[in-house]
Amino acid sequence: MQSLMKVVLAPRTGSATESERRKKKKEDVLLERSLSSSTRYPSMPRYPLSPLHGEVDVSEIRKANLKVTGMECAACAGSIEKAVKRLPGIEEATVSVLQNRAQVVYRPAFVQEESIREAIEDAGFEAEAIVDDAGQRSGSISRFRIKGMTCTSCSNSIESSLKKLDGVQKAVVALATEECEVRHDAGVISHVQLAAAIDDLGYEAELLIAGEETNRIRLQLEGVTAAADFQLVKEMGTWEERGKSGPSSSSGDIIKVVPGSKVPTDGVVVWGQSFVNESMITGEARPVPKKLGDKVIGGTMNDHGVIHIRATHVGAETALAQIVRLVEAAQMGKAPVQKYADRISTYFVPAVVVAAFVTWLAWYVGGKARSYPKSWIPAAMDEFELALQFGISVLVIACPCALGLATPTAIMVATGKGATQGILIKGGQALEAAHKVKTVVFDKTGTLTIGKPIVVHTKLLTNIPLHVFYDTIAAAEVNSEHPLGKAIVAYSRKISGEHSSHGQQQHEVRDFEAIPGQGVRAVVDGKATLVGNMRLMKEHGIHISEEAEEHLRDVETLARTGVMVAIERELVGVVSIADPVKPEAARVISILKSMGVRSMMVTGDNWGTAVAIARELGIERPCVHAESLPEDKARIVEEMQAAGTSVAMVGDGINDSPALVAADVGMAIGAGTDIAIEAADIVLMKSNLEDVITGIDLSRKSFFRIWLNYVWALGYNVLGIPIAAGALFPSTGFRLPPWVAGAAMAASSVSVVCSSLWLKRYKRPKVVEEIDTSVQR
Repeated sequence: MQSLMKVVLAPRTGSATESERRKKKKEDVLLERSLSSSTRYPSMPRYPLSPLHGEVDVSEIRKANLKVTGMECAACAGSIEKAVKRLPGIEEATVSVLQNRAQVVYRPAFVQEESIREAIEDAGFEAEAIVDDAGQRSGSISRFRIKGMTCTSCSNSIESSLKKLDGVQKAVVALATEECEVRHDAGVISHVQLAAAIDDLGYEAELLIAGEETNRIRLQLEGVTAAADFQLVKEMGTWEERGKSGPSSSSGDIIKVVPGSKVPTDGVVVWGQSFVNESMITGEARPVPKKLGDKVIGGTMNDHGVIHIRATHVGAETALAQIVRLVEAAQMGKAPVQKYADRISTYFVPAVVVAAFVTWLAWYVGGKARSYPKSWIPAAMDEFELALQFGISVLVIACPCALGLATPTAIMVATGKGATQGILIKGGQALEAAHKVKTVVFDKTGTLTIGKPIVVHTKLLTNIPLHVFYDTIAAAEVNSEHPLGKAIVAYSRKISGEHSSHGQQQHEVRDFEAIPGQGVRAVVDGKATLVGNMRLMKEHGIHISEEAEEHLRDVETLARTGVMVAIERELVGVVSIADPVKPEAARVISILKSMGVRSMMVTGDNWGTAVAIARELGIERPCVHAESLPEDKARIVEEMQAAGTSVAMVGDGINDSPALVAADVGMAIGAGTDIAIEAADIVLMKSNLEDVITGIDLSRKSFFRIWLNYVWALGYNVLGIPIAAGALFPSTGFRLPPWVAGAAMAASSVSVVCSSLWLKRYKRPKVVEEIDTSVQR
């Protein structure tokens, strides 16, 4: 499970297909269009004529995260984005008012992070770089005692001056204790240079701690304040059990987890068995059995037996840490619908100022011109004061904040709620796209089926012994990640154990190649071996007898997959593999249909098996696509999009990645490959198909809430501004004092936030709960 959340994509090998080249070209064109359509400032070119530092990589792109303080509404965020985008080399700038954060994608050849920070401060806000965990671990901390400070302006000036120095990650000055703590990169700036910088400001700096490593200081503090919460078992010639504090573990350590304690880090069980409560990850409170070879996730609770695990990911690399970062990134992202609010907010403030001035002018001029009776003016006022009160009320009651909060608050609550349900949504764009989905395309193996196929029958077409047959094809398949290949390898071990007390023989395997959508080929003990479907055999000129074709047809009618094996260009056998359909699959397809969502199935398997599985699930024959290569799956998705249909793709394998990227919404089953999970927009951590329904339903309810927020925010301003301007005063004598207008303005923002918080009460559809109950039984 820990591999579930790996975010670094492994480099792709092999030459790119024509489809991939076309897709890359299409992405480049879209990127160019997006760059060309963005705002241009004549006085500041998009990129300077030359980079900052001579010969550098101008294509390098980095991401900066900054903490921004002083923002009050969406208009503030818009002004920061506009100020940052004026800088050269800026690719993208996103500002979140709720999180007080700015995320900027930039080219370091043209602009530095410090320049971005200064641009934000020049716009009237305070900004501070946020250093990631890796940066903090590699940094150093120096502490100083500073003499000569008399007030907070002294400490603030020291802080701001130190933060501007290259290599300084963070600086904190405490006036009460006269101490300063600086986190910095010792390779860029030393503690001596820091002390000199403080002295140059007119203060006296005395060094307390010189360049201690951040990680060591953290461990020293935790060693004093924290008890050892688990035990580490290290292999040192003999096994020796030692108590260790949590942060000291590293990848490869063997950790003993006792009943009632939390699993300290991601790992694999190497001894023992137990039940682990994974509700914090999956949202399901029932215990999950763990035995030898099973993966465990850091932070989950060990309920029963003692287990020993080998740590595979620690610290910031654990699944829990990855989930936290994913949810934070999702909440930083903006949904496309937010652009409308941002556009309105940009013009809203100046429009309100103009409206307030016009209101004051109209009432004042009207009073002087005797356009309304003098009896309308309260005794304690004159025409100027009455007009001024109406103008101030208009200025105060107008609220762009409610409009700016409508979308981000709902997205923040929805993505957080989705995470508690085991559904990780990668941003507002994915959430918005999901509510428009009209067609869901399912991969078959591992998605609609359990994904643990088993060999049920073997048809030998020559006199080759059964154990030799399986030894050979298992040697060819042992490096394959495909579920069918794993089933063959597992069955081969069983056959070899029955025929030999020494187990499987060692074979020389070379020139292994996995061919997506077809099978594998390799040279085993000097013999060319092919294992795959009929397309693979025909492309390599293998003769297929009538007996083999008839057997394949019989296999396919039973919803099984026939894997053909050829050795030295001769077809020697057919392996029948069955992959049972998930118990909830048919019900999920039926519920999606009742929601107005069409279900389709696309698979690399043969037509006979695909049609039989589709018939069992209730998917119509025209909605089935079989014998599809990865590029075929992406093409099918793109064809449906071209027809005006919003498409979601649900898959789990590497061969699903192109389709996951091409779809409007890519949903990766949690037990799938890292590449599929990286390519997806939504990750279903529980690997349950019913979460497809939950994801779409959560998206629909979230966007209903967002539009409700917009209706309220716009309606409030449309009604409130005329009332504050005195529209009801001539007929009813009612006027809105400024303090009441201010209270109404605050109430509008609070009401939008409360409306979004209502999403925390979201519950999965009742039909989904019924599916869960029936599957558990």
